[in-house]
Amino acid sequence: MKDLHEILRKEKYKKIKFKVSKTQHLLVKAKINGVQGNFILDTGASNSCVGFESIEHFALIAGKSKTKAAGAGATGMFTQLAKDNKLQLGRWKTHDLHLVIFDLSHVNEALQQYKAKRVHGIIGADILLEGKAIIDYFNHCLYLQ
Repeated sequence: MKDLHEILRKEKYKKIKFKVSKTQHLLVKAKINGVQGNFILDTGASNSCVGFESIEHFALIAGKSKTKAAGAGATGMFTQLAKDNKLQLGRWKTHDLHLVIFDLSHVNEALQQYKAKRVHGIIGADILLEGKAIIDYFNHCLYLQ
């Protein structure tokens, strides 16, 4: 039997390694507008997002957003929107990423309590759907087409 990696490579999928944090979050490195950052891979997040403190880091142009963010333990949070950004995960790229910008401090505070690394943002279902994602939990790999 062929292994998953070989089958997906033939289907033009790109392999992206992730780590599992002490908090059991999936952590992935990504570049936004050419700048590297640390992200949580979150299948339950509808949109990819970054924290307000990362606007300058990734050279984002933050505009108005009508959306109120809701997440674990929080609802109705103020957001901004940054349109048409470049995202690179490993060798996989997209050029029209819209990022929700909101207060990620509660996420990072929770991570710090476990002495886990801070993150710049979250890679959500928008990217996973666009890339026809396959997650290989056993081998800690994300595949995007």
